[in-house]
Amino acid sequence: MENNDPEKKPADTTSTPESPPPADTPPAVEVPSATAPEPSKEAKQFGMLCHISGLAGLLTAGFGNWIGPLVVWLLKKEEYPFVDDQGKEALNFQITCLIGYLIGVITAWLIIGILIIMAVGVLWLVFTIIAAVKASEGITYRYPFSIRLIK
Repeated sequence: MENNDPEKKPADTTSTPESPPPADTPPAVEVPSATAPEPSKEAKQFGMLCHISGLAGLLTAGFGNWIGPLVVWLLKKEEYPFVDDQGKEALNFQITCLIGYLIGVITAWLIIGILIIMAVGVLWLVFTIIAAVKASEGITYRYPFSIRLIK
């Protein structure tokens, strides 16, 4: 019995499974990403100062915490890329903490504001110290929560 169905074609027996690329093709090589050079000793010190100067807020009842990082960043950002990066990071975090502190002050009459002020204060102190230590080691530090106002 002969099959005259035009839509049914005989199986192609000449096709072969995909073959690997020719042997003379070089294997793919992963190129390591370019890493920034190790910051100089001065850059590390000024990077640490960007973070630690935020503790000036202790002298100004929490409202001057952004002044120190701003001054250090503005003075040294052109000279050291590490200080430019860490200064922006410190300034953003200090402004974020100031906003949290202001929210706590405004809502202090609701009792929750007092808890907000205490939580922001503890987190501010702990993360500022951690960031200062990391910057002194030349490690780029990113705060776990921070509004990126300055980019």
